[in-house]
Amino acid sequence: MDNGMTLGTIPDAAYPEYRYDVIFNAYKWDPQVGDSNTVARHVVLMDRGAAGQLERWAERLAAETMLMEEALIGKPHLSKALGLPKRVLKAAAGLSGYERGNNVRLMRFDFHPTEEGWALSEVNSDVPGGIAEASVLPSIAGKWFGDFAPHGDTAGALLDAFRDKVAPGGTIALVHATSYADDRQVMQCLGDCFENAGYRAWYTAPDRLAWDKKRAVGADGIIRFFPLEWLANLPRNAAWEGYFDTATPSCNHPVALFAQSKRLPLIWDELGVDIPTWKSLLPETVDTRAYGSRGRSPSTCSMQGRSPALPAMEGERPRELQGEWILKPALGRVGEGIPIKGTMPEKEIRLVEKAAKRHPEDWVAQRLFRSRPLAAENGEQYHLCIGAFTVDGKSAGFYGRVSPTPRMDANAKDIPVLVRKGGAS
Repeated sequence: MDNGMTLGTIPDAAYPEYRYDVIFNAYKWDPQVGDSNTVARHVVLMDRGAAGQLERWAERLAAETMLMEEALIGKPHLSKALGLPKRVLKAAAGLSGYERGNNVRLMRFDFHPTEEGWALSEVNSDVPGGIAEASVLPSIAGKWFGDFAPHGDTAGALLDAFRDKVAPGGTIALVHATSYADDRQVMQCLGDCFENAGYRAWYTAPDRLAWDKKRAVGADGIIRFFPLEWLANLPRNAAWEGYFDTATPSCNHPVALFAQSKRLPLIWDELGVDIPTWKSLLPETVDTRAYGSRGRSPSTCSMQGRSPALPAMEGERPRELQGEWILKPALGRVGEGIPIKGTMPEKEIRLVEKAAKRHPEDWVAQRLFRSRPLAAENGEQYHLCIGAFTVDGKSAGFYGRVSPTPRMDANAKDIPVLVRKGGAS
């Protein structure tokens, strides 16, 4: 196996049935992006050693992430370096009452097989997608691969985490952008899971929650699938600041936004916490103002040594970057705004570079790793991203995506991840 994985293929004769099953039973209501089918014909077949390694890394990363988040509470002089909207930063003052044990913490860490082993690209900390794909999709695909089985259940892990905080019969507010089917399908998966366990699912928009004495009115728990930075765009009369200072058990509590920012590595060394796993797995990340003296941008150039933040100081000449780098928006999602040469038109890359140069506080530069594609039985090659979920710091399933290019964006295909049965991990 390559990196402990191979690609299996759903039989051609079975694929129409499989795709139909995925759409109607795995909550994949949007199986197309433009002309692209996003339901892969393939399956990731992973050995137990690779699965165990990713799980151990994810759990260590989750523990370190929660320490960083808590270290940032009450420190606006550090959090303002993360590229967060001003209104959201102001609301973050309400995080002083945050208690980890009163809430449910969901994260997804994205790993990529490379020429040198595994690389970590980021954590989806705030509203990680892929829950149905990690919870239901593997069971549908497993019937064609008898030696492999689903591994983990993200929706089930969330249910178990809420059981300790909200008794069956309670109401769980499923907060999302209600006019978008791709958001509703995530919430429907969780709503069905909770209702089958005796809870009431309340599907609602983010501006519909009201608050009384730091409690959400009408809800015993909150699961939010609406990005926190979007809250600042709600109407002025929406009491969205209540999310930051509520005693209602929440997934995810707004403390998650600290780690959602790709600029967090720029202040690692100022947090006073030990994060060896993050520092060993994440590619070197620097401030975009670390431009070379000849104006070359980080998307085409790298630096010697490992210094996480290189702001251009007044009167100081920025160090020149050498090698290959990519730009990332601080609050980007689904691969948006990440220019990788050869995967998008040069004109779009130049537009991104101009945006990063105009507003460097909203971007970072990260050293480019070399994604290693996996070959399917028909000879086609696909680049792979494995999202490792954790719930309250414990491993909770895998979400796979494949793409013909190293860029994982909205056109990437969802692919189930199955792990070999039996044996030690």
